[in-house]
Amino acid sequence: MELDYRRFPVVLVDDEPDILRAFQFNYGDEFAVLTAESGPGGLKLLEAHDAAVIVADQRMPVMSGVEFLARSMEIRPDANRIVLTGYTDIDAIVRAINSSRIYRYVTKPWESEELRLTLRRAIEAFHLARENARLVHELSRANQRLAAENAYLKEAGTGHEIVGDSAAIRDVLALVARVAASPTTVLVEGETGTGKELVARAIHAASDRRDRLFVAVNCAAFSEGILESELFGHRRGAFTGAVADRKGLFDVADGGTLFLDEICETSGALQAKLLRVLQEGEVRAVGDTRARTVDVRVIAATNRRLEDEVKTGRFREDLYYRLRVFPIRLPALRERREDIPALAHHLTRRLAAQLKKPVGEPTEDTLALLGRYAFPGNVRELANEIERAVLLAEPGAPLTEDLLSERVQEAAADGAPAGLLQSRTEAFEREQVEEALARASGVKTRAAEELGITYRGLLKKMRRLGM
Repeated sequence: MELDYRRFPVVLVDDEPDILRAFQFNYGDEFAVLTAESGPGGLKLLEAHDAAVIVADQRMPVMSGVEFLARSMEIRPDANRIVLTGYTDIDAIVRAINSSRIYRYVTKPWESEELRLTLRRAIEAFHLARENARLVHELSRANQRLAAENAYLKEAGTGHEIVGDSAAIRDVLALVARVAASPTTVLVEGETGTGKELVARAIHAASDRRDRLFVAVNCAAFSEGILESELFGHRRGAFTGAVADRKGLFDVADGGTLFLDEICETSGALQAKLLRVLQEGEVRAVGDTRARTVDVRVIAATNRRLEDEVKTGRFREDLYYRLRVFPIRLPALRERREDIPALAHHLTRRLAAQLKKPVGEPTEDTLALLGRYAFPGNVRELANEIERAVLLAEPGAPLTEDLLSERVQEAAADGAPAGLLQSRTEAFEREQVEEALARASGVKTRAAEELGITYRGLLKKMRRLGM
């Protein structure tokens, strides 16, 4: 995906108005340029606005460029800094580089296209660093949630159990039991919200790798370059912003299990690297010339038919057959309606514990109403319904049917399950919204623009789909 440079402000501080005007004229078409005529003015500007790149003239009255850039570290520590100098002031530049993490220094008068390229690279490095920080934060939060969930499951004595006693679920559990003890690659197929990661965790928990790490990654949540770095790691200097060596998730999961969700969203180049891992057990970090051997059990998942993706050329046929050594198809919730009561009771107990709100069990009328709904969002949508009911219920009171969403109540008003066409349509809508949100890193305004609807329209659609 091409980067929109105007999303990342560039701040220029120079005491010469002609320089400010020339900079704005030359680069204002591509970058969001903010200017100030002095160091103190620049600091005020940084306090009021975000900045990806800070450009400062070295020789300025009141506050030198080196001093300004050092002060700017306190306000915008993650911005990249560029020094403009028309003088051979090597000592000052060295001090600036050592004290203020200077990204580049550019001599005046600058060459227009060279500086444009420098600004682009500085923004790309800033974007990558901020994206990595966001992902580290999200991983930390996910680990905290997982730890809390595992603590609850351990206390409840359920481990990684898959809830249900339907023939369809018994078939799935039989396959999990057969494949768990082997190192075989597994492909889990099923609609969004059917519990593909739960099956992957069940396989890991029943294997001899259970004491090693289970690492999950959603391939749809990353751009191609970032996903490659996440999976395989990178060496210092491999690309702009790679300031240190970094381990990839294959290294982190060595000896354990790596779960690749939404595998169909990977690019052709990345698919080739994944194929090599599966064939040779070797990974090579971005920017490295040597491959390393890893012992990782790969479980992949997809909510699309990979066979169709192969026919259209979007997915490599050789990788498809490598992944599909042992396929497990998860049934949609509408295909195992008899499991809804057990799932509803299980989710009520789990969510009541997580939300620290003691409530009673769902009533028979509530279970009957849930059983008449098609659940295009599958178990995930059922969990959303139960969470809503738990939040609305009075402490200690049972979950009554009036606590369910209007969507569920309306679909069951005629006493019949929601039509198959409606359920498939809603499943498709949900998939499109989830993919747009993933590409927009969760930013709803950007996702709405991509979908061609308003922000309020997106919120309304998400509520209707139980998201």
